[in-house]
Amino acid sequence: MGVIFRAADDVAELLIPFVEHAGGITDAKAIEAAYLDASLGAIDADHFWRTVGLDPTREDEYLSGHSLVHGVEEFLQRAKRVKIPVWCLSNDIGRWSRKLRARFQIENLFSGAIISSDVGARKPDRAIYQCLLDQSGFRPEDLFFVDDRIENIEVTIVLGIPALHFDSKIGFRDLLNQQSGTAS
Repeated sequence: MGVIFRAADDVAELLIPFVEHAGGITDAKAIEAAYLDASLGAIDADHFWRTVGLDPTREDEYLSGHSLVHGVEEFLQRAKRVKIPVWCLSNDIGRWSRKLRARFQIENLFSGAIISSDVGARKPDRAIYQCLLDQSGFRPEDLFFVDDRIENIEVTIVLGIPALHFDSKIGFRDLLNQQSGTAS
């Protein structure tokens, strides 16, 4: 979230308002706690929905509120064309992440995805970055990490992974234009 999808804080911006307006619980802290449990894999997505007082069938309705950051599709397509592997590393619920990548037809543009609920660790925990290294087969210095949160970047630098702080206001289009030497 915040790099691929527009909501930088999807829990505060999308999830809590959705749950409250859909007739679920209205305790924001309880919704956040249930989401944290689900994003760590302690509970599954269906259990999350029941915990916040909604039927799991509301999931797709909630996910329909997400939108992509401007230029991300073009960036991923260009990376794939020039054979630069791009991995998704996200604090999220695995089923939601897979559905969103499928919905926006970007799943096949990634070389792989490491999702916090699937591995039981969230950024900035070093364990999730180690999962990325293990599954991708890359050494830290062979990667380039992009994130919208400084605390996530600080860990990668300690691990020897070069990083860039992503600003969604600049977006991918400007990054692509700078890379190709053209102005926007």
